[in-house]
Amino acid sequence: MIEAATFENMPFKMGFVGGGMMAEAMLKGMLEKGIVTADSVTVAEIVECRRNYMAQTYSVNVTGNVKDCFGASDVVVLAVKPQSLDSAAEEAKQCNYDDKLIISILAGKTLADIQSKIPGCRLARVMPNTPAMVGCGASAYVLTPNCTDEHATTVASILSAFGIAERLSDEKLMDAVTGLSGSGPAYVYMLIEAMSDGGVRMGLPRAIATRLAAQTVLGAGQMVINTGKHPGELKDAVTSPAGTTIAGVGALEAGAFRGTVMSAVEAATKRSQELAKI
Repeated sequence: MIEAATFENMPFKMGFVGGGMMAEAMLKGMLEKGIVTADSVTVAEIVECRRNYMAQTYSVNVTGNVKDCFGASDVVVLAVKPQSLDSAAEEAKQCNYDDKLIISILAGKTLADIQSKIPGCRLARVMPNTPAMVGCGASAYVLTPNCTDEHATTVASILSAFGIAERLSDEKLMDAVTGLSGSGPAYVYMLIEAMSDGGVRMGLPRAIATRLAAQTVLGAGQMVINTGKHPGELKDAVTSPAGTTIAGVGALEAGAFRGTVMSAVEAATKRSQELAKI
């Protein structure tokens, strides 16, 4: 994991167009990892109370003007709602953005969509997910051909501040990322809820059952990442002959657990593809 970021071999100034929850998650991670300093960050946000919150909480510079944010930044994150892209792009085009890197987290907006609004810009398209808010995000990204290796390093560094980052070779795979890690937290919350319900059914108090379920999911995920072992191998290590775990696994298999999860990822991916055409 990259611990620090540079832009053209110099510490860079960071801008956020939009100061919502995902922008805050990114900013918090970057500040905590020391990738940027508060005085080098500018947040453009049209909602005054949110603008004031970002300034008071993180001591960053704030503005209600997209043009001011672009002018003050080397790297700019587009974090507005997708329907606000046109107005943000109009202000961005009033600046010289040739030497800037733009990172878009706009759902459903392709590289071509954004470059049609901000022609020729150096651009990264990112699909983050909500666990970024607690420093455990899973992000994937693609870059336009005019981005350099330095830009790729910068994007990876920023995303690594609040989780893991995977670079994709083909933008078409972003829909699959949306179906897997973008929508995936909802699947996991359902699993935790179901495990907690099972514990309650067997007599555990709700609060204890939920904490045990959530920690079990967290720990199992960390085991996969830390050991590098196939999930099936880790599952087998827990599954003793004629034991309790194999009984539970058998019940999951009878309920088509794995097939259902695979279908969920497929359904979400297809819906992402449909939404991109609207």
